[in-house]
Amino acid sequence: MKTLAIASAILALGISAAHAEYPDRPINMIVSYSAGGGTDIAARTLAPFIEKYLGDDASIVVLNKPGAGGEIGFTELAQSKPDGYTIGFINTPNLLTIPIQRKARYSLESLTPIANVIDDPDAFSFLPSSNIKSLEELIAYAKEHPGEVTYGTTGLGSDDHLSALEFERKTGVKLKHIPFPGNADVRTAVLGGHVMMASMNISETIADVHEGNLVVLGQMAAERWDGAPDVPTFREQGYDIIMGSMRGIGAPANLPDDIKAKLEAAVKAAVEDPEFQEKAKQQHLALSYLDSKDFIAELQSLNATFEELWKTEPWVQQ
Repeated sequence: MKTLAIASAILALGISAAHAEYPDRPINMIVSYSAGGGTDIAARTLAPFIEKYLGDDASIVVLNKPGAGGEIGFTELAQSKPDGYTIGFINTPNLLTIPIQRKARYSLESLTPIANVIDDPDAFSFLPSSNIKSLEELIAYAKEHPGEVTYGTTGLGSDDHLSALEFERKTGVKLKHIPFPGNADVRTAVLGGHVMMASMNISETIADVHEGNLVVLGQMAAERWDGAPDVPTFREQGYDIIMGSMRGIGAPANLPDDIKAKLEAAVKAAVEDPEFQEKAKQQHLALSYLDSKDFIAELQSLNATFEELWKTEPWVQQ
C-alpha cells in the first residue's frame, strides 16, 4: 500500500508539473471566418498579448477555417483534443443558432467558454452613390421595390441575418438575403456593387464610413458605441432593434481546470493591457470583457432566447 501511495504521489506530481509547463508548444487559435474580417482582425490583434501573459515563450498560430456560417471552425474546435493547444474565437449568435436550425457536429456543451472579448452591434450600410442614405429612405425604396434590395451577411442565423429579418418584421418590407463566408467577403461584395446593402457589425463598417467608402444608416445598440458616437442607434430612429455579435475565446469541452484558469487569466490581462486597448481602438474593436462564469451564463441565456425564437419564427425558412 505504501508503495502504491508513493507511486500515486509521484504520478500526481508528474501531471501537475506537466500542466505547470503549459504551454510548451504552439497553440492553434481557430477563427471560423475568412481572413480580413472582424473576428480575424480581433484574433490577430489579441493573440500576441495572450502570448505575453501566458509566458514561457508562448506562441499562438491563427488559423482561418471559414464556411457554413462558422460551423466548420466551431466543429473543428469542439472536436479537438482538450489540452489547451487548440483554442478559438466563438461568435454569437452563429455558435448558438447553427445547432438550433440544423443538425450540427457540435453544441454549446461541447465547448469550454473561457472569456468574452467583444460585443459588436450590427449596422446597415450602402455605397455613397446609392440613393439610400437613411432608414426611412431604405423603407420607402424597399416597399416600392419588394425583394430588390439585396443584402450580404455571414450566413443564415448570423446576427447580420437575424437583424435584417427583425428589420423586415418591424417595418413590413421584404429584402433579399445573400450569404457569404465572412464579413470580408460581404465588404468586398458591397464595395463592388454586387449587393446593395451590407449587414455587418458597426466596428467592421466604421473605417469605410470614415474613409467615405460607405454610408451607415444606424447601429443596433442600446446606446451608441463610443467608437461610433456620431452614428445614431436604430432605437433613436424609432425602430427598437438591438442585435450584435459577442466574440470570445473558447476551447473544447473537458479542458483541465488549471489550463482553463491560466488561459482565462492571460485573456483578462491581455484585454486590460493598455497597449492592446490602444491597438483595439485603432482596429475599431468594440471591447466588452466577461470572465468565464459570466460568459457561460450569457451564452446559456442567449441560447434559450434563440430556441424560443426558432419555435415561433424559424429564420431559415424566411
